[in-house]
Amino acid sequence: MMSTFIKDFILQKLSRLTSEELYTYSKQYGFSITNQQAKAVTKYLKTHTVDPFSADGRADMLQELAKITDLETAKKAQKLFNEIVKSYGLESLFY
Repeated sequence: MMSTFIKDFILQKLSRLTSEELYTYSKQYGFSITNQQAKAVTKYLKTHTVDPFSADGRADMLQELAKITDLETAKKAQKLFNEIVKSYGLESLFY
């Protein structure tokens, strides 16, 4: 039950993420993206169904991120994502 709540929360956050928030996070976590790229990423998240909980879903999402930004940024995002999941002890939700 709790895992469903957490998954719904994460999906909701992704779909409601603003370009301003993403741009701020990029600076906070050492990413190099432009405002235009932040807008493109958030537009993608709002208009596509993403599944960050499966390996295939994450791969698809990161592939799109690489198209919008670049491969290096997508790899940094993947590394940061893995670190956040581990730091919150949520590995069991992401298969």
